[in-house]
Parts: sequence; C-alpha cells; structure tokens
Amino acid sequence: MRGVQSLCELHRKNAKRLGRRAALRHKRDGLFYNLSWDEYRRAADESAAGMISLGIQAGDRVAILSENRFEWLIADYAILSCGAADVPLHAPLAAAQVEYQVGHSESRGIVVSGQSQANKVFAVIDSLPALEFLVSFDPITAPPNCRLKLLTWDALKHRGWQTGSKGREEIARREAAIGCGNLATIIYTSGTTGNPKGVMLSHDNLLTNAAGTGKISFLEPDDVLLSWLPYSHIYARTVDHYLTTWAGITVALAESIETLVSDLEAVQPTWLTAVPRFYEKIWNSVEELPPPQRDVRLREIFGPRIKQLTSGGAPLPQHVCRAFHAAGLPLLEGYGLTESSPVICFNNTESFKFGSVGRAIENVEVRIAEDGEILTRGPHVMQGYWRNPTATAETIRDGWLHTGDVGKLDDEGFLSITDRKKDLFVTSAGKNIAPSELERLLTSDPFIDQAIVYGDGRHFISALIVPNEASLKAEAAKLGCGWSVSDGFVTTAALVDFVQSRIDVVMQVVSQPERVKRCLLLDKPFQLAADELTATMKVRRRHILAKYERELAALYDAS
Repeated sequence: MRGVQSLCELHRKNAKRLGRRAALRHKRDGLFYNLSWDEYRRAADESAAGMISLGIQAGDRVAILSENRFEWLIADYAILSCGAADVPLHAPLAAAQVEYQVGHSESRGIVVSGQSQANKVFAVIDSLPALEFLVSFDPITAPPNCRLKLLTWDALKHRGWQTGSKGREEIARREAAIGCGNLATIIYTSGTTGNPKGVMLSHDNLLTNAAGTGKISFLEPDDVLLSWLPYSHIYARTVDHYLTTWAGITVALAESIETLVSDLEAVQPTWLTAVPRFYEKIWNSVEELPPPQRDVRLREIFGPRIKQLTSGGAPLPQHVCRAFHAAGLPLLEGYGLTESSPVICFNNTESFKFGSVGRAIENVEVRIAEDGEILTRGPHVMQGYWRNPTATAETIRDGWLHTGDVGKLDDEGFLSITDRKKDLFVTSAGKNIAPSELERLLTSDPFIDQAIVYGDGRHFISALIVPNEASLKAEAAKLGCGWSVSDGFVTTAALVDFVQSRIDVVMQVVSQPERVKRCLLLDKPFQLAADELTATMKVRRRHILAKYERELAALYDAS
C-alpha cells in the first residue's frame, strides 16, 4: 500500500476499506467465530487508549507473554498505535528468561494470557523495577502486596473507551508522528549459549518485508490463511500477521498444533504456513500408502481449497517437498532470519526450484562471501541489537548483514543453503563436514524421523537417530525381536543394525569420510519441553550434542 509510513497506519486503512468483512476467525467452545475488520480496529484503538492512560509514551516498550490468540494480534497493533514498541516473548519461556528479556528491554508494561504466564512475572517482579503494569487476557489472582497495576484485557479496553474523543485524538497524533524508521519491535533470538540478543526491527523493516513477500504470494480477496506458528517468532509475525493485513485477507487461528489437522478440515483454508517438522509428520503418516492413495490422502488432509503451503524456519527435506508437489500440493520453501525481518528468499508458485529456498524477494540483495557465507542487504536488515553495539557491528558490515549461514547462488539466482557456518566441523582426518546435508540424507529414509550428526575432531562420523517408531516396531515384529529401551535409547541390537544398514544405503551418495558409521537410536522425538527444540521446532543441535556427549563418545571408545 503506497504512502503508508507505519504498520498501524496500514492496519487502519485496510480496516476502513474492508469494514465488516472477516479479518480474524478464532475458536471458542469448539466453534470458529469471526471478528470483522471494524471490530479488530476498534479493539486496537480502545486498548491503545487504555495503555496511553496508564502512562505509555512514544518510544516505550511493552512486552507480550502469551500463547497464540486473537487478542495477541490486537495487542500488537494497540502497542504500535501508542508509538511504542512491543517485546514478544515465547510462551514456553521460564521465569528467569522472562526476567532477562523484560528487564533488558526495560519494558514498562506486560500483556499476558492468564495465570500461568502472570505467575512467571510475579516470581521475578523484584528484579524488574521498570515494570509498572500487567494486563491479562483472562482473569488472574495476584500475590499479596503486588506493586504492579493489574487489569484484565476487558478492563483495559473499557478504560480506553472512557477516554472518548480525547483518546482517539491522541492516538491519531501519535500515529501521525511515526516514521518508517521508528522502532516497532524487539525480538529476542533463541540463543544456544548465553543470553539472547534483542533484534530491533523498524516499521519499514516489517512493512517492506511483508509487501515483498506478499507480492509473490499471489493472494486474492477471498483467501484464508490457517495460522498456528507462534506470533512471538518473526516468521509468523511478518507473514501470518502483517502480510495478511497488507493483503486484506482472513486469518483463521488454529486452536493448537494438536488440533491442526481437524482445524484444516473445519476452516478449509487456501494457504497454510508451517515449519518443516509439521510437513514431515504428515508425510510420515502417509508414506507407506500406495502412491495413488497417498496423494489422495494428502489432498484430503489439506482440503479442497488449498492453493499453497509454505515452509520456513528450518531446512525442508527435499523428498518431502517433491512428494507434496507430486500430489498437487505446492510446498514452497523460503529462507530468512530474525535479523532480516525475516524473509530474504522464497520460492513461489510461478518460480521455484527443488532443493533451493528461492530467489531474493523485491528490494533484497544477496551475495556469497569468499568463505561461502550468505550476505544480504536492503530495507529488511535490522536496525541492530538492542543495547549491544558490539554485536551489531560484528553482524552488519558496510550495510551487509552476515547471516552466519553458508550457501550457493546458481546462475538463475536461486539460493541453496548448505549449513550454519558455526555448525560446520572438521574430522580428525581434516575433512570439512556440513552436518545439515548429511541429516537431510538420513531423514530421507522412511525409518528415520530426525537426525543429528556428530564427529568434530573424531576419526569417523556418528549420529543420533530418532526412528519412525511405528515403522521400526513393525520391522521388529518381522524380525521377531523385542523393543528394548534403556536410559532413553532403543537397545535391541537387531534394530540398531537394521537402522545402520538403512543409513549405509543413503550414505552411498557421499564420500567415505562423510559417511555415518555408527548410530544411537533415541526412544522418543526431540522435545520442546526438554529444551531440545526452539519455539519454531528447530533442533537445538549444540544443546542436544552436549546432552548426549557421553553416550556418543562411548561409540568411539568401543571402536
């Protein structure tokens, strides 16, 4: 939308244009209910006026600690309309992590979903002197002598409604003062060591990225996106939230990851955004079917109206992508990071290449450094890290964002990701290893759901394997062997040997030094609750390898 200077201006203009059309669909008591664009904007204005009455000034920070719900999206636009920036926190964070991010961002207020999230704040309140108020979507009970001003979401909106025309005039004044370069959000990256860094993104960062991605999404007015990725993460924030506002389409909020398949049936969306792990699980559930039945079942799962499926946040296994395309379901992979707002490249229905993450979107430049690192430049590049000029200077040099990823550009401009620069390792024989490439090969086997390779400084490569439990138990029955588990590992020798034989086959396409020679079978998938996955289901490689270091080292001792 031309001439728009801020995200809240974009929302206001489209709300005025679209009026009573459905902006959001949310589930309550098992049924989906619509929220119109008019209602969406009215709720954002009331809650913005409420926050202003609590003392929020332009440039302040307000945190959001909540699971996905439609009020989250309203709260975001409300904070922006105050001229403030929001600080979205991942819902699974522990109290100590909440303490760091709220404290480091110097947030003056926080919006939470309910009692469990509020309790995290109450537990660390003495360490948050800048925090003045807490708003909860659901009613909560506060501990005795709590110094924070506490309001329910409805009370905040009522407070804003009471300000009347004066409140509306103040919002208009503040929105008019917002320029493209104003700070819109601080998003803390999920660091594997030490404290996370706060990525500063401006209104222009997010507006241009949403528009650039939107132009290759080829959306129509009656399109419906089914949304379930966490809004605290940049991918859903830009694509599910701001891009859909830019396009003026309806967003239906899935109840949870557990209900996503049934929500697909109820909503019948035209578009779904997800992470690779979701598509892998769907593929694993149909992979053993004969191809014609498999294709029919895949189309049944995603519904008759689906036009495209998009994937980001982690590498998408190529065999899964090809299988979905063969079933008539365009599964499109993209690439980006929090520091780039996030989209750098994306495949689309008119331009895609298997094994790539697509071409750079509008106004985005990409080049490959001499050491293979992917660099990018353009309006999508963050303003820097909050209160960390040293890290900012290390990451942005001469206007180019150093992504930390290694990749290749082909002659047509399609980008392929090789690995994270920091994940590359060298064996004791001096062989450079890109673990992601090997892990993609491993998970192409139907008996392997997840894999992490290991071998830095070692004389051969090994792997932690999460097997497809149903398939491997079926094989156990064929072999006439049991299913023995000890200390989290499947220990039945015949099954370990069977999986290793499968590994030997898929490793034939790489050189001898790159081949996985030994493996350990885990008895359950990597878990978010065990801190083995990020909020977007990316595997936390270094954390997992450290957790199982002793068992992996024993493989080498035994050899």
